[in-house]
Amino acid sequence: MTDMKQFLTGLPKVELHLHIEGSLEPELMFEIGKRNGLDLPFDSVEAVRAAYNFHNLQEFLDIYYQGAQVLLKEQDFYDMTMAYLKRCQAQHVRHTELFFDPQTHTDRGIEIGVVFQGITRALKDAQAQWGISSQLILCFLRHLSAEAAMDTLEAALPYREHFIGVGLDSSEVGHPPEKFKAVFERALTEGLLTVAHAGEEGPPDYIWQALDLLKVSRIDHGVRCAEDDLLVKRLVDTNMPLTVCPLSNIRLCVFREMGDHNILSLLERGVRVTVNSDDPAYFGGYMNENFLALLEGLQLSAQQAVTLVRNGIDASFISDARRQALHAELDAYVKGVDLSSLN
Repeated sequence: MTDMKQFLTGLPKVELHLHIEGSLEPELMFEIGKRNGLDLPFDSVEAVRAAYNFHNLQEFLDIYYQGAQVLLKEQDFYDMTMAYLKRCQAQHVRHTELFFDPQTHTDRGIEIGVVFQGITRALKDAQAQWGISSQLILCFLRHLSAEAAMDTLEAALPYREHFIGVGLDSSEVGHPPEKFKAVFERALTEGLLTVAHAGEEGPPDYIWQALDLLKVSRIDHGVRCAEDDLLVKRLVDTNMPLTVCPLSNIRLCVFREMGDHNILSLLERGVRVTVNSDDPAYFGGYMNENFLALLEGLQLSAQQAVTLVRNGIDASFISDARRQALHAELDAYVKGVDLSSLN
């Protein structure tokens, strides 16, 4: 094997930052909408894709929430999740940790159990069919109130067996992590892990808050940590993972172009960065596309790619046995490959 693109596409991977509603491709959106007798605010699949030219996070979220309106029944959530998992199987994603936004659905009158049942049934089927392991993380919409988040957590607790942690997403600016301190404290008492989006559009202070107030095990995005050397030192010293989403950062204008992205400079500084696709239906690609974009824009080396995958394995919320198995699979893939010859 001597081709770098072939090496990257075949690389066994893990994904730790994926919003399942953000994997809803326009074709499936139209199919489900038609099945449910709904009229979408777009005339065609092409019109939807044409709308995916965002200037900031809020412009994306406006369309994201529109797309989610088609999801009404358990089968809808199953079909959406299974479509993503088929992409995982095709792109050698061996483990995935999915975010979902129950408030996006419960605020429309959808029972939270319907959401859980559709998603978890697909996760079980993917495990049985392809051996893809998975975890589910419930996210609170930070543009809504902390009280609404607490109500969502309480409503979800009867389904505690189906999710391993809670997170914080949606509009970052103006909604600091400290707003949700009590909710995260409640989640921690239930034995749930915590993660939070911080330092994407929001300032480095939001990362500090997520660490100190929400007691997170991972920072989602976190790229603005580079503006605070003391914060970078803390991330390195504590081996705190960042779930970085390269294509997303470009599409939402966090960086102007991939050549400006700081993921590899953070990696070289010792930060445990990982590669993820975020909302791939909207941002131009899944895991393979993100790795290939790093190759094209930042001259990603084979050794850096392997390190990024290892970081993801080590940052995953999995058993020691599963972690060892994923490392072994990666070891077997790179065994006998002269990584320097691929660069």
